[in-house]
Amino acid sequence: MTAEGDGVSWRGFLSRIPANGQGALWMLLGGFCFSCMGLGIKFLGAEMDSFQIAFLRALFGFFVILPFALRRGISGLRTRVLKLHLARGVVGILGMLSIFYAITHLPLADAVALTFTRPLFLILLAVLLLGEKIRWRRWTATAVGFLGVLIMVQSQAQFEFASLVALFGALMVALVSVFLKKLSVTEAPTTMMFYFGLIASVVSAFPAALVWVPPSLEDLLLIALLACFGSGANFCAIRAFSVGEATAVAPFDYTRLIFSGLLGFIVFSEVPTLAMVIGAGIIVISSLYIVRREAGLGRKKPLVTES
Repeated sequence: MTAEGDGVSWRGFLSRIPANGQGALWMLLGGFCFSCMGLGIKFLGAEMDSFQIAFLRALFGFFVILPFALRRGISGLRTRVLKLHLARGVVGILGMLSIFYAITHLPLADAVALTFTRPLFLILLAVLLLGEKIRWRRWTATAVGFLGVLIMVQSQAQFEFASLVALFGALMVALVSVFLKKLSVTEAPTTMMFYFGLIASVVSAFPAALVWVPPSLEDLLLIALLACFGSGANFCAIRAFSVGEATAVAPFDYTRLIFSGLLGFIVFSEVPTLAMVIGAGIIVISSLYIVRREAGLGRKKPLVTES
């Protein structure tokens, strides 16, 4: 069968699946891409510092988006909110660096579970920065979610600094969502991604230089693959929310935890503890409640941020 025929049959297959089913499939694929990216980061962390990994990831991502950003010429990159782009870029690279550090120093599933606290932090930021009013049900879900964090952290034989770093990364990613909400009013997606890639590369260059280790060809190929997996995860998430309802699609984002746990067990022989499973379950349930509650109140579809 020709490639064109394969494309037609693939689209025909998808067209027979209900919209929410298509969204679920896209989200499953995105979760797998994200988990593969985490696996690659953990491999790189054995030889490189997190600063260098974050810098190279940002730089590769910048060159990937550059041709698309320049299609409208230099004039298409003009902006009146450069300070907001700068703040978003700095916060974004801090989040990326923190999550990369957590992945390289914690079991893969633990690090991923802690990043699921983003919706919990987003509730707090919505009150502090956007002036939104939050009712008692979501406050309760937020408190329960952080209880799950305490269960995970307290279960460790020795307190892991990386757990705090993972939570800080989740906070930074939540803050990025607030910036994206403001930027999306006037800025095109390619413009936002261009400035993020540029600013993140510049900000992370100096600390990366201090710990620089000459990367091998295999390392560079792996980083390029990570950029593809990260972009693929973002594309799949955007596609999932564009074809399916948020309340139906959002739960499948949590399959990242399953994929990460399986990959961590298969590749690194990481076995999750009972406390980790209980704590992660509490975080997932409370975060899922908040996401579904947001959608039920008629809010916009969840924002997708760079991985």
